[in-house]
Amino acid sequence: MSSGIRFTETMRGHFSTAVLDDYARAEARGQHDGTPLEFTVTVSSDDLGALLSSPTHTARIDGSIACPALSAQPLQVVGGEFQLLVKDPSRVNARQMTYRMTGVAADGKRYRVDGFKVIQDDKHLEVWADTTTLYVTVSDVSGGAETVVGKGILHILPADFMKQMTTMQVTGAANPIEALRGLAAFGTFFAGALFDTYGGVLVKSNELQPDAEPRQRRPLKLSAPDVHFFTTADGVELRLTRFQGGTKGPVLLAPGFGTSTLAFTIDTVDTNLPEALFAAGYDVWLFDYRASPDLASSRTQFTLDDIARYDYPAAVAKVREVAQVPSVQVMAHCVGSMTLLMALLSGLQGVRSAVCSALTFYPISPLANRVRANLDLGQLLTAAHVETLTTDFDSQKLQDRLVDSVLKMFPSGEQCTSAVCRRILGIYGDVYKHAMLNDATHRAIHEMFGVANTTTFNHIAKMVRAEKIVDKDGGDTYLTDANLKRLAIPITFLHGAENHLFLPEGSMRTLKTLAQANDATLYDRIEFPNYAHMDCYMGRDAARDIFPTIVSALDRHNAAPVFV
Repeated sequence: MSSGIRFTETMRGHFSTAVLDDYARAEARGQHDGTPLEFTVTVSSDDLGALLSSPTHTARIDGSIACPALSAQPLQVVGGEFQLLVKDPSRVNARQMTYRMTGVAADGKRYRVDGFKVIQDDKHLEVWADTTTLYVTVSDVSGGAETVVGKGILHILPADFMKQMTTMQVTGAANPIEALRGLAAFGTFFAGALFDTYGGVLVKSNELQPDAEPRQRRPLKLSAPDVHFFTTADGVELRLTRFQGGTKGPVLLAPGFGTSTLAFTIDTVDTNLPEALFAAGYDVWLFDYRASPDLASSRTQFTLDDIARYDYPAAVAKVREVAQVPSVQVMAHCVGSMTLLMALLSGLQGVRSAVCSALTFYPISPLANRVRANLDLGQLLTAAHVETLTTDFDSQKLQDRLVDSVLKMFPSGEQCTSAVCRRILGIYGDVYKHAMLNDATHRAIHEMFGVANTTTFNHIAKMVRAEKIVDKDGGDTYLTDANLKRLAIPITFLHGAENHLFLPEGSMRTLKTLAQANDATLYDRIEFPNYAHMDCYMGRDAARDIFPTIVSALDRHNAAPVFV
């Protein structure tokens, strides 16, 4: 298009020069102190086609800012920039509208107003509130250094919005038809972006693109990997990947069921868990046990007893042999954590201390998961000769499209347009909290999950029904008094406070059971507010909120291993 677009917008609100760390409190303080802030600006672009097609969707801002607390006369806007509904990389399925404008006062002082609107479906249909609420930060940029002088919130009032609609016009159009086409194109983009965000199950599924170019990955902050394949006593080939760091000795990392160790080494966050441990001086070993989708064994039938009986003893022995140490530390998540405990209860030797995440002795689950376990859906799949399930989604397959149509109706507190996420929810439950992920991780979720076998699901279902660890036949062979004595080693239990897959009550009961059986000072439990399950390791802020706790727990019981 050769035409452009232009409209005028007025936003009004309050800001405070006394509250600089919270937008809502700053607005309330501004209302109390009587410090208004408002602006009337014209947003324009001479190239409508470029505005709509560019990833940044950038336009120009001209106008004035009225703020008596800063200047008795309106500030004149210079060098203003507006971005229309750009994708927010820090949030899943979210967009922002951003404003950046410098206002010049009559006395020459310059203030910059940075504002953003968050467009995100957070379970409530808040299109009006999201698109008309601007969070602003005001900075004094008169001198060489910038100084934040105020924060606040502005809004578009209904009357101002109606007036704004009358100012919407296409500029530079060759004729009225082109002008109408320009308005239609702008409206289609705007409405389409909002529908993608708020459309829920009506939105077309995000699809995997098998033929797409591989995404560019950042280099990991680790040494070159040293891969060790080894065989268990029952003849299954497993994998250990070593990143040899400092002198603190080996730490074995085991992921959950249905995921490979890529769930730990994701490159879509600034620092992943292996990188944090490596930087802290640990010899990091990633453990892909027989459930890892990266291994051929994931497509075979096995139980959790097999992982505990064969996989952990072989892995610990291999690490001790290669690293030449008498003992190792283990950090395990979900099924990796529970099977580690099962292995220790069965007499596993060579583990000096452990960090166990989310799933422990007692798999206490929410009602939906208990209902699913009581329906014994795994046995129905087995009877139907369905041996494996997968989170992969192929839009070219009618069966996958039909399954996805059903999963769209599956009740969930999370709004998401990803078919892979719906399959993860349908197979496993609420595995992660979307609000804790960044967009890049969400788009790469399919890389971390894969095939899972129904025999293991049946064993997990038995445990959920029993609300404790049992063997494949449902027998209470693990949690005996004699076996509990074998866990007289330091163990730190971690749990997301909002874990709706396996509730925090499970690790609390586990801590109590062990404290009664052994020296209570051996055990610790830490709960993380706002986090759920896998987002404890994939979350955009996990390196800040979670990983230091893991490093600290391992450090407390590192005790400088003796090399032989």
